[in-house]
Amino acid sequence: MINNVATWFELPVIDMPRAQGFYRSILNVSFKEEEMSGYQMAIFDAEEGSVSGMLILGEHYQPSANGAVVYFNGGADLSEPLAKVEASGGSVLMPKTPIHDGECGYFAMLLDSEGNRVGLYSQA
Repeated sequence: MINNVATWFELPVIDMPRAQGFYRSILNVSFKEEEMSGYQMAIFDAEEGSVSGMLILGEHYQPSANGAVVYFNGGADLSEPLAKVEASGGSVLMPKTPIHDGECGYFAMLLDSEGNRVGLYSQA
């Protein structure tokens, strides 16, 4: 078993259907929807043992462009999900940017449909 530093993340949302649509569009992901103690949750489907997280709507959760940044897997080429960001209700803050001249891959920063600052990473 891999000992990951991070084990879970929660992204606050204002509009759950809109947020799920955003992430479905740019990352081609699916969700398991749950509700618990007045919180609406959409858990990212992930392989057993991998780090994952959820979108969450409820008291004490507020989207932010100023806090910690979660980086999502941008797939084989970061250009593909980035091309869908604006049409899906988000905005690109930093375009595809090489890390050490591309030797360590590429990253980008964006605001999701809810106002959360998130990152994307890919090898190409």
